[in-house]
Amino acid sequence: MEINHFKSTILAGIPSELPPESEYDCTVNHAPVRKDILTEEEKKLALKNALRYFPSHHHKTLAPEFLKELRDYGRIYMYRFRPHYRMKARHIDDFPHKSKQAAAIMLMICNNLDYDVAQHPHELITYGGNGAVFQNWAQYLLTMQYLAIMNDEQTLVMYSGHPMGLYPSHRHAPRVVVSNGMVIPNYSKPDDWEKFNALGVSQYGQMTAGSFMYIGPQGIVHGTTITILNALRKLNTSTNDDTPKLFITAGLGGMSGAQPKAANIAKCISITAEVNPKALHTRHAQGWVDEVVESLTELEDRVKWAKKKKEVLSIAYKGNVVEVWEYFAERGIQVDLGSDQTSLHNPWAGGYYPVGLSYQEANEMMVAQPELFKQKVQDSLKRQVRAINTLNARGMYFFDYGNAFLLEAGRVGADVLLHDGKFKYPSYVQDIMGPMCFDYGFGPFRWVCTSNRPGDLAKTDRIACRVLEQLRLTSPVEIQQQMADNIHWIKEAEANKLVVGSQARILYADAEGRIKIAEAFNQAIKNGELSAPVVLGRDHHDVSGTDSPWRETSNIYDGSGFTADMAVQNVIGDSFRGATWVSIHNGGGVGWGEVINGGFGLVIDGSEEADKKIQSMLFWDVNNGISRRSWARNSEAVFAIKRAMEVNPQLRVTLPNIADDDVIEEVFGGESHPKEGMN
Repeated sequence: MEINHFKSTILAGIPSELPPESEYDCTVNHAPVRKDILTEEEKKLALKNALRYFPSHHHKTLAPEFLKELRDYGRIYMYRFRPHYRMKARHIDDFPHKSKQAAAIMLMICNNLDYDVAQHPHELITYGGNGAVFQNWAQYLLTMQYLAIMNDEQTLVMYSGHPMGLYPSHRHAPRVVVSNGMVIPNYSKPDDWEKFNALGVSQYGQMTAGSFMYIGPQGIVHGTTITILNALRKLNTSTNDDTPKLFITAGLGGMSGAQPKAANIAKCISITAEVNPKALHTRHAQGWVDEVVESLTELEDRVKWAKKKKEVLSIAYKGNVVEVWEYFAERGIQVDLGSDQTSLHNPWAGGYYPVGLSYQEANEMMVAQPELFKQKVQDSLKRQVRAINTLNARGMYFFDYGNAFLLEAGRVGADVLLHDGKFKYPSYVQDIMGPMCFDYGFGPFRWVCTSNRPGDLAKTDRIACRVLEQLRLTSPVEIQQQMADNIHWIKEAEANKLVVGSQARILYADAEGRIKIAEAFNQAIKNGELSAPVVLGRDHHDVSGTDSPWRETSNIYDGSGFTADMAVQNVIGDSFRGATWVSIHNGGGVGWGEVINGGFGLVIDGSEEADKKIQSMLFWDVNNGISRRSWARNSEAVFAIKRAMEVNPQLRVTLPNIADDDVIEEVFGGESHPKEGMN
């Protein structure tokens, strides 16, 4: 009976009769109140924009209700229309559909809004404080209805969460094309987002929130595990010392909640500070962090005991991370690794909580006294950096984890810059992910079993492991470490209990690995070993998916770091090579206006057509980025793209000729005078 009600509710779309008003559920983790940025005239416009989803005879009832939401929360979420069925991934056939591909997309959307997955589910925010799937519940209802009734000769077009409509296309075209936050460049400042989002005309899709490809914290667990493993390899320590290293960081919310689990897998002692009690206790209840500590003295004692016993341990500190940094610096406690995963792309609206204020006090101040709150954040960042610098001088390896920590700390005048204006600490992409992974084509390949059965996921783990072990036998020495790390990861994945939400898995693979794994999955679907189609995808944080000078492309040194051709070309190329859906976003990770990123989903169903899409689309999706990195003169990428051209003779990429530095210096060292008569 429940499944029939679920299907009929989706098919109904926006209900013709108004449902009862929804009570504000205080047990749910809600988004902070947003900035009151609209003028009275703009608020009238926001109201008109919201009401256009509903027949005019409902407007007198809804107008005052929506205005109250706008005034109370800074946004119109349309809480009344939030459906009351359980929001979760289900078997693909549980979704009403005419197109199997569309049903898979519905599964992915519901997973992004699962209470166990989403950071602020009632505000349709998946992670990062403002990473939205939709702007309001009317958009969700209408989108799900369109997906349920569409066929394989139609494409759903979505503008920042708004389903513009179904358009005639063809079976080889994407079923859905998504754009998020695509604004005119001069209007891409944080306050522009606040305004456009409050008006209901644009949204911040983060990366995999607005593209329906989030798989819970597992995705970032793997990337963080790889990062920590390679960061540990940079420490100058004795190979005979098996005492776990100490890692300090912050954030247990959306993606940041993965840090303690990753640190455990990498065999560390970790401290992750979190000011939001609900986020902290959610991660502890889910088993993603081992213990919760509320005092600094208790924290010190627990770390010392774990060191003595050589115990791998993850600790959540209930409090502000600045307190931890300052305490460990003042007490002279050795810290080996340090980072930060607060949402500093959004520093003034709940992405970073300053020291000295409780969680509740900070939430109230950011709305009632925004300028004072901003000053508190700036002072807090300066204090945090001072303590980090002290510990770094004692041998700690600190890295920016792509959350705009160094960027925002530098902007407030914290001591993070060298004399030449560069940051004194590396981005994790500059030191680790870029040269060790992305330049070789390795990135976060992921898949979701649409049967929603753990047994199918376990089978895909074994298939992927078998493929990687076979490929490793003939892999060049340059990528042996990556292969070994990912084989170890996939063997341990089930035991590490990584699934939250959909039956999904992630690992880092290059183009060859992704294609071979996908082909093996497709064959397993064809022969019945897997009981339903599989969705292939990746994080936007990948080889080709993101142009971000502060993160994904921070190891590009030819001056093209602030260009976005790669990400845009990638989405266009994926769309006509077989992707089931594609998305392109402004913002993600390091903030609105700081990055352009895109992604895809590809549903494979055991058919020959799926095999063709796998070979064409996945090959392009990786090698586009390697080509750009190669042209930037990254030696690892030059190696990788040459190897790709050997594999596929149809690929011909322009390779760079390397200028001799002595020649350049000689030219600039010679006399250079303007011609006579010229100014």
